[in-house]
Amino acid sequence: MEQHLKLIGYLLNILALVHIIFPRYFKWEQELAQLSLINRQLMYVHTFFIALVVCFMGLLCLFQAQALVSTPLGAYICAGFFGFWFLRLLIQFFGYSSKLWYGKTFETLVHIAFTFLWIYLSFIFGFIAYQGLFSNSAYTQALGF
Repeated sequence: MEQHLKLIGYLLNILALVHIIFPRYFKWEQELAQLSLINRQLMYVHTFFIALVVCFMGLLCLFQAQALVSTPLGAYICAGFFGFWFLRLLIQFFGYSSKLWYGKTFETLVHIAFTFLWIYLSFIFGFIAYQGLFSNSAYTQALGF
C-alpha cells in the first residue's frame, strides 16, 4: 500500500500543478469578465486553495505513506481522503453535464482518465481506511466493535 500512496502522492502533485494552467486554458479573463469582482476572485482563490489542498494531500502521501498505512490517525486521514475523492468521483457524473465531453475526443479521454483516477484514489484510500479502522482487532476494540 505504501507504494500506491507514493504513486498517488506524485499524481496529486502533478494534478495540483495542472491548476496553474486553468485560467489560461479555460480563458477565464474573457469568460469571467461579466461576473462581479467578488465572483471572479472567488474562482481564482478557490482554485488556488483546491490546488493547495491537493498538493498537501500528495505531500502527505509521499512523505508519510508508512504512517498513513500503519497508524490509527493514518486510517482516519485516509477515511477523510476517501470521502473527498469518492465525492469527487460522484461529481464527475452528477455535477458535470455530459454535453461537456460526449462526442468530443479529447474531452472524452480526459473524462475517462479522471474517472479512473478518482476510482483509484477512492479505492486505495477506502481500502487503507477500512483495514485500519475495521480489520485490525486493536482498532475495532477501541471503537467498541
